[in-house]
Amino acid sequence: MKNNSIINILNILKGVVIAILLTLVFLLIFAIILTYTNVKEDTISPVIIVITALSIIIGSSVANMKISKNGIFNGAIIAIIYMLIIYLISSLVSNQFEITGASLIMILTSVICGILGGIIGVNKK
Repeated sequence: MKNNSIINILNILKGVVIAILLTLVFLLIFAIILTYTNVKEDTISPVIIVITALSIIIGSSVANMKISKNGIFNGAIIAIIYMLIIYLISSLVSNQFEITGASLIMILTSVICGILGGIIGVNKK
């Protein structure tokens, strides 16, 4: 039983790492697009939300394929850990530790995406 819990924790951490790495890759691609095209800056926020959502869904799905139970709970945990890491990094970079309405929407969206990814991962054969 204890060994199974360790495996679940490792898979959750794996999901978080996958989500963060995907975020970095997608943001790099978006930065290149912004640099070399005439994409307007008002697209930045929606694109970041989509990148975050996709990254969490994929990371949560991959992690929960190995766990194969409690997808809703594990997906939410992956999203929460992901958001904590992203929040800490962005707060350190911007030197602003505050939670705004946009932050709360992002957190809620992330948890919903984590849950969705968890459900997909658990049910994927």
